[in-house]
Amino acid sequence: MTTLASDLAAVSIRSLADVRPAAIALRDIALRTANLRVAACDNIASKQTMIDADNNVLASDVFGFSAEEDRWWADTRHALSSPIPRACRYESEPFWVNAEGYRTRQANRYLDQISLDHFEKRAWTKAALVIPIHLPFGQIGAASFVCNDKMRSDLSAEYEAHADILGVLAHRFIAGYTKAHRTRQWLPSDCQLTKREVECLRWASIGKTDREISLILSRSHATVRFHIQNAGEKLDAVNRSQTIFKAAQLGYLGAAA
Repeated sequence: MTTLASDLAAVSIRSLADVRPAAIALRDIALRTANLRVAACDNIASKQTMIDADNNVLASDVFGFSAEEDRWWADTRHALSSPIPRACRYESEPFWVNAEGYRTRQANRYLDQISLDHFEKRAWTKAALVIPIHLPFGQIGAASFVCNDKMRSDLSAEYEAHADILGVLAHRFIAGYTKAHRTRQWLPSDCQLTKREVECLRWASIGKTDREISLILSRSHATVRFHIQNAGEKLDAVNRSQTIFKAAQLGYLGAAA
């Protein structure tokens, strides 16, 4: 008898050598519990597909998407054209989707604006149970679970019964994969911005100039410029744009509700 703890251990990745067995475990769990296939992506902004320690493509070698009509992972336009990764930019909880719409635990008005025209052609499936995986530094991964019966377009039962558990397992798998493959440190460690620095950067991130920010915050132009420059030094940024970008990656700027 398996438990969540044992399943989590099976899909955990601590080194590159763990990638393939963890992928096999996730594949087998999805098949055993919900009769679903796994389509995983660690970074929807990257054209590179997930690989094991020997550079074998997981999508084909482990998850079984090897037939010509299944090679979604070889389509470099997939992340931009498919409504599945597009929705992951606006949603952080599990959802399922078909040509008729997105189904989420709570209403999400952003998803209502995403076109589902020619859904099957663009998504490479009639329906998918999707786990958006929001990782540190603004990276977004995704795990889609699709039915072995390619004619099925309703995954409401699987969503209600298995989405939350599959979400935990998929997050563990993709987060571990990302850490195992990360070889370069792009951001400074333990960077602490002050309240004033964050305040100035938030206004700068929506296009306000230093002079406009000084009027908004009732501070001098020079003071605003000092705070933004000081934040840039802490973030090891080369200019204002990179300062804002790095602050956003570390979650300092947030987003409007």
